[in-house]
Amino acid sequence: MEKKRSKFSDKLGFVLAAAGSAVGLGNLWRFPYLAAKYGGGIFLLVYLILAVTFGFVLMITEISLGRKTRLSVIGAYQKLDKRFGFLGILACLVPFVITPYYSVIGGWVIKYLTVFVTGQMQAATNDDFFTGFITQPLAPVIFFIIFVVMTVGVVVLGVQGGIEKASRIMMPFLIVLTLFLAIFSIMQPGAMEGVIYYLKPDFSHFSATTVLAALGQLFYSMSLAMGIMITYGSYMKKENDLEASVRQVEAFDTAIAFLAGLMIIPAVFAFSGGSEEALGKGPSLMFITLPKVFNSMGLGTIVGIAFFLLVLFAALTSAISLTETLVSIVSDKFGWERRKSSLVVFVYLLAVGIPVSLGFGIWSFIAPLGMSLLDFFDFLSNSVLMPIVAFLTCIFVGYFIKPRTIIEEVEVNRPFKLQNFYTVMVKFIAPVFLVAILVFAVMEALGMIVV
Repeated sequence: MEKKRSKFSDKLGFVLAAAGSAVGLGNLWRFPYLAAKYGGGIFLLVYLILAVTFGFVLMITEISLGRKTRLSVIGAYQKLDKRFGFLGILACLVPFVITPYYSVIGGWVIKYLTVFVTGQMQAATNDDFFTGFITQPLAPVIFFIIFVVMTVGVVVLGVQGGIEKASRIMMPFLIVLTLFLAIFSIMQPGAMEGVIYYLKPDFSHFSATTVLAALGQLFYSMSLAMGIMITYGSYMKKENDLEASVRQVEAFDTAIAFLAGLMIIPAVFAFSGGSEEALGKGPSLMFITLPKVFNSMGLGTIVGIAFFLLVLFAALTSAISLTETLVSIVSDKFGWERRKSSLVVFVYLLAVGIPVSLGFGIWSFIAPLGMSLLDFFDFLSNSVLMPIVAFLTCIFVGYFIKPRTIIEEVEVNRPFKLQNFYTVMVKFIAPVFLVAILVFAVMEALGMIVV
């Protein structure tokens, strides 16, 4: 007898949960950094075009696979073509690699929220504060465990009682906080130069690298090739309009990324005149540069609290979706109930995440390819596994089960007007771009090209 599968209660519940998955740390620090590095307005324009084409095709493919098979990622491919059972296993590796190190960063966010809430903003502006924290043997591990407990606690409560309810609460708060901080940021003295840089396309900055960087960010931001959208699709009711739901998830994700850029880039321009050093990259932007920006503002402590609360909500919604994907994989594979599967995943996250956290301190001697453990896992998942999974998914749909399989699932509710566009994209255009992303990302990470 087939086990009854959990479902989202309605279309809004699915959209908020899927959007919560897509909206994460990638939107709030990676998108602004890339927009700053690759020409501001031209990067934004390219990203928006790719979101409604490339992103739409990949997302509608994954959600359709999930809803059609009613299985998590490890079983969805195999059910449609047994020869592609390996692809489900390869795809399920992605969230197993990402979730532990993502949760480590989530712990850092809780630490900084605590710092601002307890009035220690001045200390956080010290150049050595962040490095001093992540290299400690105990403190970052404690905050990592707190983040994992919060995440798994929501997942244990189930699809409707946990994930959907948390998304209904956190997503509106996330949107309101982002809007507030974006408006506050552009009102700072000197911020308008950053607004113009961010919104006005300068075609002299356009290049193939700009396109590839935007594609890589889209891939990272929209939770593609992680098994998440297949898992969430398997919880989606047949009567929900699949195409419209995908459009709404894309709109949420793109809007938050856009507002994040509007929030951070003008603020950094106001603080430093938009210097490359101030804009920084990755953790240095969020955990080193931005505390200095907040410290230079009036009401800096309040703004800092609001910002890190916003980042925590975004990190949690994505971590919940990643963890739910792991729980769904374990549950489907072994037939275990949710609590038991969640406990196994919890133990796994601690077993892998604690070494990752210690990789900046007492275990820093472990450096595969010369990278910290966190950077290595990030490279392995985002630069290698995800492009490969997405490429093979396009081949799987385009040439084995055929695009008609996906089109028929979309048309359960209404005609799929973009079916010809979808077919061309999934068979010819998307695979070429995915190979380009893979080659570009690997060459950049290995130092073979400098961008």
